[in-house]
Amino acid sequence: MRKINGLDFILLVDDDEATNYLNQRVIRKANILTNVHVAHDGKEALDYLTNGGRNNGTGSVPHAGLIFLDINMPGMNGWEFLEAYKQLPDEQTRRIKILMLTTSNNPDEEKRAVNIPEVKGFIHKPLTEEKLEKAINVYVF
Repeated sequence: MRKINGLDFILLVDDDEATNYLNQRVIRKANILTNVHVAHDGKEALDYLTNGGRNNGTGSVPHAGLIFLDINMPGMNGWEFLEAYKQLPDEQTRRIKILMLTTSNNPDEEKRAVNIPEVKGFIHKPLTEEKLEKAINVYVF
């Protein structure tokens, strides 16, 4: 397992259990040593970032992370999550990178996403080891 400096956690925000399972397998296969958490909608993700994620049970506070955010989810979707995320204090978000991970082929959604400063990239599902490595190399470092 390899520890990546600047990556304390990966947060998978997707309502699809099969997708979350596959994404976790990709992360494990890439031998990345980090806390991986799953949120099934934007509200769970915000709860993790504001409560559960601030103390991950190891006694340390995760400061830097990578969020893979789906767009279409019941409850709070990806767009609504981003609006709420913008309201979080800067000290809580400045070392977090958000990537949209979606099946959407709608160019308007991609354009909307990349025009949001908090969104660092737009990736089409499925997550692969190559896409994960690129995300880490481009957005974490």
